[in-house]
Amino acid sequence: MGALTGRTRAIARTTGAPARSVRTTGRRRSFGRLTRAFAVVALVSAGIAGCRAAPAVPAGQAAIDSLATLPWDSVVARARGTTVVWRMWRGDAGINAYVDGWLAPRLRERYGITLQAVEGQGAELVNALVTAREAGARRGTASLLWVNGETFAALQDARLLAGPWSQRLPGAALVDSAAPEIVRDFERPTAGYESPWGRVQFGLFVDTVRTPRPPRTVRELGAWIRAHPGRFTHDESFTGITFLKTIMYAEGGGVDAFAGGIDDARWVRGRDAVFGWLDRHRAAFWREGRAYPRDVAAMHRLFADGEIDMTMSNNVDEVTAKIAQGVLPATTAPVLLADGTIRNAHFVAIPGDAPNAAGAMVVADLLLSPEAQYEKRRVERWGDGTVLAMARLDETWRARFAAADAASGLDAATRDAAARPEVDAAYHARLQGEWRRRVRAGTP
Repeated sequence: MGALTGRTRAIARTTGAPARSVRTTGRRRSFGRLTRAFAVVALVSAGIAGCRAAPAVPAGQAAIDSLATLPWDSVVARARGTTVVWRMWRGDAGINAYVDGWLAPRLRERYGITLQAVEGQGAELVNALVTAREAGARRGTASLLWVNGETFAALQDARLLAGPWSQRLPGAALVDSAAPEIVRDFERPTAGYESPWGRVQFGLFVDTVRTPRPPRTVRELGAWIRAHPGRFTHDESFTGITFLKTIMYAEGGGVDAFAGGIDDARWVRGRDAVFGWLDRHRAAFWREGRAYPRDVAAMHRLFADGEIDMTMSNNVDEVTAKIAQGVLPATTAPVLLADGTIRNAHFVAIPGDAPNAAGAMVVADLLLSPEAQYEKRRVERWGDGTVLAMARLDETWRARFAAADAASGLDAATRDAAARPEVDAAYHARLQGEWRRRVRAGTP
């Protein structure tokens, strides 16, 4: 194990932080850190297998196994009066208000469950679970995790999640199980180890006063950037890399050219498409492409302050909520590029060392209820898309969701026509690393 530990430290030393960024108090997923964490997970997992016998079944998995044959009422009975610690991203006021002000009180009233939402995502989350397992702990502190994409893949590969469990939830019967972004998380089958709770789609935001005729395709966007130097940028975190994947699809032959896993030939095609486009346009970016907002919250501030004329979001429907919160100008409107914009889902998972798997399942089930899905769909609350299939709801709920969709300013047909699925999570990780090397570090 000594050699393994040394090699792990070497990886951490040689993947240093980028040189320049515009900082913010808000946070988004840091995929550079997450990529490094995945390397550590792989090495640590291999070292554990070679250095000692497999530990006892962790508490979360043991609980899932014991609950598997019990009726749902018994699961609820075990959860009643307990505390569920939920590790999640806490960087958005609207999301926090939904979790703390709507979800938590209803869990307390109906089940006596105390929900404690705490910060924890990406690399930090993965590293914490690896460290606990290395220390031999069977029981951790968190019972529920907000995950998707690379985080889910890393946790699965390291066997850090409990399951399968999500199909046992009564609410699972209402889920849009035909949607590819729900049954596969960045092309990886969820296999009962995650339960979906929201769906989002990438989009651009413009000020209709400053930009009354916004670009509608990637080609038009490029022409607009060159004609308006200094007025466009992207952030260096999750949303910015999603934007680069949009460019990869549009310039590299469409999503089908990259679907079905990753290999060297497809990666090179995608990489060259993205960085060829950046090479042609980056000099006309904000600050000539030499600095970037750290996350989407910082980019929203640049937009609101008039420093740039476009911002972007992984949730195109959040525009109304951000206007209501005073984050974006009242004249902000969403734009979906005709080339396609990425749609994905977010999930909750139960860690293998969860101390309260029954409570976590009850929380996940309430998140799938029509009332919980509708509340966060409301654009004045959050604008998060539902994971439910409308055909499985009664007429009253269908009408409510239709009204919420209309209030977003984009009808379902428009969103569906532009939607493109995620590809293998490795594309995201490689684009992040390549962008840091070429753009942030300036290495050809």
